[in-house]
Amino acid sequence: MSDTRSRASKPKQRNSKFTAATADKHELYQLSVQDPDIEIAFLNRVYRKTYGRAPLSLREDFCGTALFCADWIKSHPQRTAIGIDLHQPTLDWGIEHNLAPYGEPGQRVTLLRQNVLDPVPEASDITIALNFSYWVFTTRDQMRAYFKGVHAALGKQGLFVIDAYGGPYSMESMDETEVERTKVKGGFTYVWDQHIVNPIDHSVVNYIHFEFKDGSKLERAFAYHWRFWTLPELRELLEEAGFSQSHVYWEDEDEDGEGTGVFRARRHADNAGAWVAYIIAEK
Repeated sequence: MSDTRSRASKPKQRNSKFTAATADKHELYQLSVQDPDIEIAFLNRVYRKTYGRAPLSLREDFCGTALFCADWIKSHPQRTAIGIDLHQPTLDWGIEHNLAPYGEPGQRVTLLRQNVLDPVPEASDITIALNFSYWVFTTRDQMRAYFKGVHAALGKQGLFVIDAYGGPYSMESMDETEVERTKVKGGFTYVWDQHIVNPIDHSVVNYIHFEFKDGSKLERAFAYHWRFWTLPELRELLEEAGFSQSHVYWEDEDEDGEGTGVFRARRHADNAGAWVAYIIAEK
């Protein structure tokens, strides 16, 4: 399964050359995987379509370095963001590299070192849990409890946005010859390694590695122990958690069958070998 969250085409580059000895894994991750500008435009479109206005307040669960929060407040002078994560060193890195240039955290960004299951201080227009981070919940009861907490904390005109991946290739373990490599501008390669897939309980173990032009490598820079969730399971749990309805946004394809980066609400889709989709849940 390719990690098609990879956004190698639009890096925000600080270094001209990377090596395993000098590279910072958080910077590599942001360059390889994240492009908040594209997803913020997507959220604007979907929220306006649903509620007829621009969203202003955001909650980002599993926010990591809070890059999304930083780009969110940059996109509109009235926007605010709450970022939630358990790992203080990662939050500190994000404060230094992503938020400090905007004088944040402060009046417009609030970072909370806490469990995403814990209460938050204020409601938001949109809550997001992206890059499959919420797959850390591995039972129906855990996932339902998480969804219920998100539902309770959303504003009256609230959207919950999550992503998921699937397709036949996504249920296969990868060996060294099958891992997916994506070259990233700046002189390194992003490697997605779906190391273990257990078809009995849908547990998966995924790694992100980085390889550099000088031949050095960062092995297992990031490790994920998740449950592989399907779209029907997630939508059923969202309904059980109280969301009024949910929609699957599927990526359009061009004439060659390649993804265009444009996602639209769909009820039917071809089960491609590997795909990424969004689920938009309305409060």
